[in-house]
Amino acid sequence: MNTVPQTLESSPALESKLPKVGTTIFTVMSALAQEHKAVNLGQGFPDFNADPQLIDHVSQAMKEGLNQYPSMLGVLELRQIIADKIKHLYGKSYDPVQEITVTAGATQAILSAILCLVRAQDEVIVLEPCYDSYVPNIELAGGVAIPVALDPGTFRINFDRLSRAITPKTRAIVVNSPHNPSGTTWSEEDLQKLSDLLEPTGIFLISDEVYEHMVYAPKVHLSVSSYPQLAKRAFVISSFGKTFHVTGWKIAYTAAPKALTHEFRKVHQFNVFTVNTPMQHGLARFMGDAQTYLGLPEFYRAKRDLFRAGLERTRFEILPCEGTYFQCVSIKGLKGELAQMTESAFCEWLIKEIGVAAIPLSAFYMNGFDQGIVRFCFAKKEETLNLAIDRLSQI
Repeated sequence: MNTVPQTLESSPALESKLPKVGTTIFTVMSALAQEHKAVNLGQGFPDFNADPQLIDHVSQAMKEGLNQYPSMLGVLELRQIIADKIKHLYGKSYDPVQEITVTAGATQAILSAILCLVRAQDEVIVLEPCYDSYVPNIELAGGVAIPVALDPGTFRINFDRLSRAITPKTRAIVVNSPHNPSGTTWSEEDLQKLSDLLEPTGIFLISDEVYEHMVYAPKVHLSVSSYPQLAKRAFVISSFGKTFHVTGWKIAYTAAPKALTHEFRKVHQFNVFTVNTPMQHGLARFMGDAQTYLGLPEFYRAKRDLFRAGLERTRFEILPCEGTYFQCVSIKGLKGELAQMTESAFCEWLIKEIGVAAIPLSAFYMNGFDQGIVRFCFAKKEETLNLAIDRLSQI
């Protein structure tokens, strides 16, 4: 047997499964923001606390001794609340016992769905720009990510382009609405076209709907679960962390037909097994009042409007924001050298010279496509947004 001699100080050579992956742009920009004491509008997390009543429910669950392993599937009371919510909002009945699984965040849910679906050399279509976990997840499963670009600037889906990307090797498509990073939402026409496109195929769907409760009038969230031809092939994923301002809790869920859930849970049980017990009980009790999530669009609309009004005092071109808590702007209208900078260079300059952190949209493309657009997060206190606006107005 051939062996490579090792010294006491060296480790065996490890061939990376993700050779193109480095530290995420969110970690890089947050670290740079901290170093320069910048207002962090880059990474997507709130700087305000959750509802005290939710914290009280979790604390009470702990005091009641609900601190050991729950069901691998998730606390049944929480799964029932989820099923009731989906039925009420989207008209789709999921069995809480056999079709809903509580996960350790949406990122774990997406990974588990991909791992249960994708085999070696299967193709999975991603619509770019897309959340940065999708492509590495596909590669970890041995699949091949096939990027299909949304139309630059408008971020609308081109169905001719999507149709051309489908091959006999296409196993699944990952969709995301409301869309991170652009803040756009899918229309009824979009979802019907997707339904018609997929109806004659065996292609699966992973629908990332973590910002479902952040869609601003006159738009409404249209869930894949409302469309029978889509729902029957879909893993629908949402996030309590995003909805209830507790991103650090890492709790989400997946809803899918029984046969898909059966395979999903095979991966889930060995991926994470189960999820924080008292937090699940706390969420179930808190969500007994539907207003806890139904009131969210108005809450974030006020923050969006405050931030957009402030941006009107700057030279940025403000792009539409139909959903999420992200606002994109174009830097092409800025003066001089700023307009010629790459998105990444501009974001570094913005932190160091202006004291505000943003994220370049090029980070959401496999090929680093640069169109002169950056993304801000407005899930912040009013004073945080006002401070950021004052600084951005200097440009």
